[in-house]
Amino acid sequence: MTTDMLGAGAAESTRPGSEEQVPLYEEFIYCCGAATQVLKCGPWKDLLETESKTLPRLLFLIIPGNPGLAGYYRTFVRALYRGLNRRYPVWVVSHAGHCKPPNGMGMTEDTDIKELEDVFGLHGQIEHKLDFLRKNVPKDMKLVLIGHSIGCYITLEMMKRASELQVLRSVLLFPTIERMAQSPQGKLLTPVLCKLRYILYMPVYLLSFLPERVKTSMVRFVLRGLKCPDEASIVTSLNLFSVDCVANVLYMASQEMMKVVERDSTTIKQNLKKLIFYYGVADNWCPQQYFEELKMDFPDGDIRLCEEGIRHAFVLDASREVAAMITDWLQDILTRL
Repeated sequence: MTTDMLGAGAAESTRPGSEEQVPLYEEFIYCCGAATQVLKCGPWKDLLETESKTLPRLLFLIIPGNPGLAGYYRTFVRALYRGLNRRYPVWVVSHAGHCKPPNGMGMTEDTDIKELEDVFGLHGQIEHKLDFLRKNVPKDMKLVLIGHSIGCYITLEMMKRASELQVLRSVLLFPTIERMAQSPQGKLLTPVLCKLRYILYMPVYLLSFLPERVKTSMVRFVLRGLKCPDEASIVTSLNLFSVDCVANVLYMASQEMMKVVERDSTTIKQNLKKLIFYYGVADNWCPQQYFEELKMDFPDGDIRLCEEGIRHAFVLDASREVAAMITDWLQDILTRL
């Protein structure tokens, strides 16, 4: 089942005067039996149906952090597409069950066939992304994978489990690929996520009955510390007033704390020339110590430390800056296409 929220052939445009008009298509589909939101930037809505002569040479696919809501990446997707001179599609696929599906569509598909056990868990989310690629992207399509936070762990696992993928580069932004529970933020949140997350469901349920304008005001209040909060992030955060979404977000996060322990140095070594790592200076999820240790273990790797003061959740206020950096980093492969 596919639901195009914007209507057949309709595109969402940017706010007048904010930046160039960039086509952005939004779809809600079932992938592995779970509601999934997909944002597609560019005129290529269906790569499997596109004629070979107009098929792009490369797809940029973004694997989000947690919460894995595609809407957080709206500005980033548009900025990256523009930075690439509109030559290649840029897509972002949400995590399974993290989006609030439109009316008439359930969080899970109404079918007797269960495609995947525990699709909302960390392992399930990895298989969910691989299944999305198998069903929506030509198998010989060249890829640039962009992972953010836990999306970096998922990206490495995708490369490990599906070596047939034609990955030219993987850009790993603020990568939570090891010792999450031991990080400063992990030490604080692991007890809550693993033992106490259920007590959060009732407050979220009660808040869900508030009018939309009140919810919006609450989100603005939480983000008040940001100089220029991205409007897309404010709208997207309203999904987190849904108990189903929050339950899936917290469940996945609890598994991250338990399962993201040792860095997969074998997969990194095997794909080192394809990987770009980007760490934050004051990132409480992947502290600078992790950067230094990775740099020591892989001195020939492209492992960078942010010098711009960009936060871990860059999509809240620095999407354009990060998109510009990625475009610059990838000039070597783009000029060879």
